[in-house]
Amino acid sequence: MKQKDISPEEARKQIQNIFKKRSSKALEIARKEMLQEKLECEEAKEALTYFMTKYWQDLARPALLSLACEAVGGEPEQTTPIAVPMILTSGAIDIHDDIIDKSKHKDGRPTVYGKFGRDIALLVGDALLFKGLTLLNKAVNEGISEKKMAHIIDIINNMFFELGDAEALELQFRGRLDVAPEEYLRIARKKAADVEAYTRISALLGNATKKETESIGEYGRLLGMLAILNDDIDDMTNHKELTHRIKYECLPLPMLYALQNPSIKPAISSICLKKKIKKKDAESILEITDKAGGFTQLNALLRKLVEDGCSTLKFVKFNRKELTLLIRSMLPEVTNKDV
Repeated sequence: MKQKDISPEEARKQIQNIFKKRSSKALEIARKEMLQEKLECEEAKEALTYFMTKYWQDLARPALLSLACEAVGGEPEQTTPIAVPMILTSGAIDIHDDIIDKSKHKDGRPTVYGKFGRDIALLVGDALLFKGLTLLNKAVNEGISEKKMAHIIDIINNMFFELGDAEALELQFRGRLDVAPEEYLRIARKKAADVEAYTRISALLGNATKKETESIGEYGRLLGMLAILNDDIDDMTNHKELTHRIKYECLPLPMLYALQNPSIKPAISSICLKKKIKKKDAESILEITDKAGGFTQLNALLRKLVEDGCSTLKFVKFNRKELTLLIRSMLPEVTNKDV
């Protein structure tokens, strides 16, 4: 079977196996580093243990670091000293985002914020962030030169500020039915800064050329956007998540597309303005959005992002197959036939 003929579902299965193989070591080290810290507060200890052992199964980031480094001719093992602290700092970002968005559940599981409350969640997020930055500082002892570490710190610094800026800008979209899709996509691209940072760090560790670095960096940015937009599809099809988005966050992109139609907007607006949005209301929004072409437009965009992402890989010399498989796995099944 040619790779181009592989369905997104099969691609996702293969990618999960690749992720487990490339990420298990870094994830286990990250867990050990956090759980060895002595905490007198039982609730904080329980929250930290819950997050590290039951909630945060971060296979994607360390795997991406490994794959991207290998793609430019580097040794994948070089990325482990960076993957460990990045697992922790990204976990901190996730917890803090849940607090901002008031997200008590994700993927059918309670978040740290939902299970332990705002204060404990904030403290656990801070602990992860501080521990991650401390381990990042120690990466020089793991064989990474001081010169490279200085560049890595710059990449991470820029990533944090771009992510923070994106989150702050997105707050302005709360409760608005007039957000232009182009505005949303501009913020979505900024929010993908972390994924680009991982690929740029990998390029640095693998001694990539400037062209390779820019190419793999853009690949990461597009991959990050695809992940964000896939979350929009998931949220649209889960009535609890959709209700939460309407109340506390920016509306998903398919809805924003649908709201551009003047004949459709009143029907969606009347539901969004209700004090209590029931399951049948969320189902009505889903149906209206679909009929208005919201998903058709999003699917076309996803295909374009995947095509662009695959095109960037022509400038890297190695490991294109797995990176192509990864970005293709981000396509919903219905979008695959034309790519």
